[in-house]
Amino acid sequence: MSYIDILRHPVIGRLSAIQLISYFGNWFSQVAIFSMLVQFGASEMLIATAVAMGMLPAVILAPVIGIVVDRIDFKRLILILLAVEISMTLSFIMIDTLEFVWVLLLLMFVRSAAASMLFSAEMALFPKLITGELLKKTNELHSIIWSFTYAAGMALGGIITHLYGFDTAFLIDATLYLIALAIAAGLLIDIEKITHTSSSLEMIREGFVYFTGNKKLIHLTLLHASIGLTSFDALVTLLADFQYKEIIAVPLAIGWINAVRAAALTIGPLFIGNRVNRDNLHILLILQGLAIILWSQLQADFYIALIGLFAAGFFTTTLWSYTYMLIQVSTPKEFLGRVISYNDMIFMIANVAVAFTIGVLSRSGVALDTITALLGCGFIAVAFYYSWFRKRYSLDI
Repeated sequence: MSYIDILRHPVIGRLSAIQLISYFGNWFSQVAIFSMLVQFGASEMLIATAVAMGMLPAVILAPVIGIVVDRIDFKRLILILLAVEISMTLSFIMIDTLEFVWVLLLLMFVRSAAASMLFSAEMALFPKLITGELLKKTNELHSIIWSFTYAAGMALGGIITHLYGFDTAFLIDATLYLIALAIAAGLLIDIEKITHTSSSLEMIREGFVYFTGNKKLIHLTLLHASIGLTSFDALVTLLADFQYKEIIAVPLAIGWINAVRAAALTIGPLFIGNRVNRDNLHILLILQGLAIILWSQLQADFYIALIGLFAAGFFTTTLWSYTYMLIQVSTPKEFLGRVISYNDMIFMIANVAVAFTIGVLSRSGVALDTITALLGCGFIAVAFYYSWFRKRYSLDI
């Protein structure tokens, strides 16, 4: 089964187009946001806080996101959420000094809340539409789209921000969200509707009890959360500011570093996506760790470091999509929205923890290459954790 076959599915194809456009716009403006912070003279901790602000909604709003996803019709929900993302993106234009950084952080929080809810809704919808190999391939396609738009969005976002400024990038982003909204209006989804008669509070309680009482699911969630060790946004921004700005402009450095990494994220699944399984996943985790350590040893030179960065991104998409699928196939349909929102919460906690740890260690004087190597060692530890898990739990896949 090819990715072209998946795109022929009437719902998956249209959702993929929405993902392609909206994700591209998001990463396009992401370069503008962090370049703006650097130009305003933001500190390491403020940059790390901005990175974290994009992740916090999935953490603190997880119970709400879960019941919204399980209760509200998908099409209606996606239209509302895309409209919110458009309005928040246009509002970024108001920010013109570090004095209003709190407004920027608030806008980022709201936009990220909408994006988190949309993501959870999509990932809960997929297992209701498709199963088996088709679900696995759809997860991979979703990751490839994310990676491709990350690459293209970061690269073009860096160029446009450098040439035309922040406001132009935000206007282009909002326009792309508007196109995604128009495509979403034509969605036709025919699935069995699950009616929930419990109150919202009771649904929160039921979802929490089910999730916390399922040890296998908790271990799978922690396994997926380990991919948060590849949350390099703060690290890349600090590298561009501290080490590479004498070589290349900061927006261009951020854009091209992330573009090379995302190119690897896109290409990786094409070579290893069909080879990963429950019996060799630990090997992939070790390779991911070694690749990040390699990148840490090459960071002194901007151009040579891009080689190491490509290696660091090569395995990530496959790891993300496969560990996510393990959670999807292990969850009953009536709990999918709530379980996925808790999973995303824990994943984002890992990302936030990594972002703040990078900021704290850098501010404490720890070299950026040492910080990077520590992230690589973390994946090797996770490989041993997965080996322990496989001896105690079976996987129906």
